[in-house]
Parts: sequence; structure tokens; C-alpha cells
Amino acid sequence: MKRLYLILTLFLLTFCKSNPVDVKQLDILPTIYPDYIGVSIPPNIAPLNFLVRDSCKSVLVSVAFEDKKITASSRNNHVRFDIGEWKALINNAIGNDIEITVCAEKEDGEFYQFKSFSVHVEKDSIDAYLTYRLIEPDYEVFSRLKIEQRCIENFDRKDICNHNITNNSCMNCHTFAFNNPNTSLFYVRGANGGAILNRNGMLRKLNIKTLDMASSSVYGHLSKDGRYFVFSTNVIIPGLHADAAKRMEVFDTKSDVYVADFETNEITTSPLLSDTARSETFPCFSSDGRKIFFCSAPVLKNNVNDIKNVHYDLVSIDFENGKIGSHTDTIVKAEYGDRQISVCLPAVSPDGKYLIYTEADYGTFPIWHKETELRMIDLQNGTTDSLLGVNSRNSDTYHTFSSNSKWVVFASKRDDGLYGKPYFFHIDTDGKTTKPFALPQEYPDFYDNCLKSFNIPELSKGAVPFSTKDVESVLKMESEDFIKESHK
Repeated sequence: MKRLYLILTLFLLTFCKSNPVDVKQLDILPTIYPDYIGVSIPPNIAPLNFLVRDSCKSVLVSVAFEDKKITASSRNNHVRFDIGEWKALINNAIGNDIEITVCAEKEDGEFYQFKSFSVHVEKDSIDAYLTYRLIEPDYEVFSRLKIEQRCIENFDRKDICNHNITNNSCMNCHTFAFNNPNTSLFYVRGANGGAILNRNGMLRKLNIKTLDMASSSVYGHLSKDGRYFVFSTNVIIPGLHADAAKRMEVFDTKSDVYVADFETNEITTSPLLSDTARSETFPCFSSDGRKIFFCSAPVLKNNVNDIKNVHYDLVSIDFENGKIGSHTDTIVKAEYGDRQISVCLPAVSPDGKYLIYTEADYGTFPIWHKETELRMIDLQNGTTDSLLGVNSRNSDTYHTFSSNSKWVVFASKRDDGLYGKPYFFHIDTDGKTTKPFALPQEYPDFYDNCLKSFNIPELSKGAVPFSTKDVESVLKMESEDFIKESHK
């Protein structure tokens, strides 16, 4: 350790003693990964550690705001900031830009300095915790699956559920009651599985299925008060593309939407949510709980060759006091002008102002559609933002808002087209959005070495009040069944 400190000290002294003429000034920006150049960040985010991709054998990086400065140096291309120094500087810079300067030493010993770049520190904080599933980004097999929660103010992580307590069964579909860590739900598949409902740390294992349902719950969302769970039941068929670039397709031969009441243990539906001629899926509640948004398309008759002709509308229906409305409203039509689209995964901001959905060319599996992009509807005036500054050339999807509705996290494959990673962007009071940035990691080469995709990133205001031991215990219990009513 003493030797490491000596190396760093000598490197800093080399830079400090060098005459400016000895450091070549470059009029180009450095190539860094993740790309944090020109992004906007919340004031409570962990340090933006990164790699310098330009060839070098050592680096010195400074972060400055007014007369305050912190530095990070290394004998390779890894840049890691001290978390205490980072937080002190960022807290002073709230509402302003910080300036980051990268100096590097070439293999021949020559020093050069890149053009500085800025990062804006927004006034709006972000929810401190991010939950995601870590899974291989392919279709043949999964292993060592887990749902993990990360404090994004630092680098602390903990498992919510993992393969060790589920006999390597699948687990998915975690959701919070509008960012409330004390009300959440996720699903464990397999022989002893079920829907694991968390209410203030008290866990229940539920069998959210009745005999007349096509399947158990697949995609779902909790109401803000945590009483209701709206979900779809889906018969899902995978199909492999002959075109390797498209890899695979998933489509529903049947899907309907239901509502579970956790207080009465009743499940209800409506002919408008379970039409035999249509597939209804991806439901979510409005922030006030008085509407259900979902996606709807004509039923595909078990023929993968027809999948390109399947296009989902975005639809809403009233919901109040457990009663489902008597008519639906189409919010986004799959057909407009000369183009057809498919709408998936609607999510409403907690303040009720915005709804973000994904748009693909067809089908209901946007994560493997390279063309998938995010769209944002202003629910107050009906206008749609194409989010050109947010979307990339690869799949951008699986999005959720922060509790203050100012930040959005989504899974993006923009880096390599294969691995999904959590990216964040800010929405200001006028609805303007910022360049997305990747979740910072403690070690700058983390994403280079990670062989898992971050699936379904969800923000919450705090950590969940239970452990994997609690989940393991509840999985050993019998599931609670529900009573099916006809229609409401």
C-alpha cells in the first residue's frame, strides 16, 4: 500500500512540476467510458468513475467548481474518485456546471491534456435505490439469476432474491407502488414459487391465478396505495429469427388483464380487458389510481410468420373503488399516416403529468427490437415528445420514473446492442430532457467485464425492508389463493 501511495504521489508531482510547455494541449475531447461528457446528474449520485479509452499508461483527472477542485490519478486508464471528496464538491455545485479535465501520459512518456468538458448538477435529487434483475442477455439458458438492489448514492448492493434460495428458478416482474419500498411485489417461478408481496417487510406468497386464467400473472403494476395489483396473463411463445441480427421474437397467443384486490383477496376483470378477439397486456395504473393504461392488439393465431402484422394500441379504462369502467379510450393508435407501430410498456409519472411508452415496428417484445425507442406523452395537453436526445440506435426500453417525476431510468443497449444497462435522464419543468448517462460503478471497467444485462430497472425511495432470508422463509409456505369474481 505504501508503494502505491508513493507511485501516485510521484505521478502527481510530475504533473505539478511540469512546465505548461511540457504538457501538450489537445483541442479534442477525451474518449471516456461510460460517456459522461455533457450530461446532467442528480446531486446525490455516486462518483462518475470512468475509463479513458485513449491509449495511455497513466492519467490525472481534475474536477473543478469555482475555486474548489478534486483529483483522481492512476498508473493505468482507470479513473476513480474519492466518494467523500466527490460528494463535498457536488453539493457545492448544485444548479451549476462542474468542469472535468483529463491529462494523460503516453507510452513514450509525453504528457498531454484533453479539452475540458462540463457536467451539469441538477437541483433535483433522484430516488436513492435502484432494483433490477441480472440475467444473461440471450435466450438459450439462464443461470445464477438474481434480483439486486443498489444504492445509487454510493456503491452498496444487496440481493433481494437469488438463485441460491429458488433452486435456480426464474424470478421476474418486480414492481413498487410508485417508488414505495414498503409496498412491492415480485414473482418467483417454479414448484414452490409465487408472487411475493411485501407490505412494510411482512411478506406473503400469493397464487395470483384462477382456473379460468390462461396463466399466472406476468406483467403487473401496483396502485399507489398498494391495495390493487393490475396484471396481465399471457401465453407466451418464443420464435427464432433466421436473421441472426434479430436473434429471437416473443409473441402472445392469448393475454388478458385482471385486477387483484389484496384486501379482499378477489380477482376481477371486464369483457373490455379480456376480449377473446384481442390481446391485452402491459397494464399500469395512473398516479391517482383512477385509470388503467394497457396495450391491446388483435389476437395472433399462433403463427410467428404473422408477427410483423401485430401492432398494439395504447388504451385506457376508468377504475374507481375497485370498479372497472364501461368503455375504453385509445390514447395512441398503432396505425397513423403511412406507418404502423406497436406500443408497449406504458409507465406514468407519480405526479400524473407524463406517460412514457416504448414504440417498436411490430410485436410485443421490444427489448430485442433494435428500433425500439421511448416516447413521452404530456397527459395534460396530449402532445408527444419523440425524445430524440434520449433514444439511441439500439433498444431503449423498460423505463420508470423517480418519485419526484424529474428523473427516468431505462434499460438501454446503446453501447453494444447486446447488454442492457441502466441509463438516466432528467425532465425539467418545461418537459425538456437531458443526455442520458449510465449508472456509475465503483470500478471503471465493471461494464466491460459484466456478462449480465440489467433488466427492468425500478427506482425506489428507500431499501426494501426484508432480506433474502425472509424470502427463503416465505417460499417454504403455502400460497394464498384468490377468489375469482365474474366481472366488475
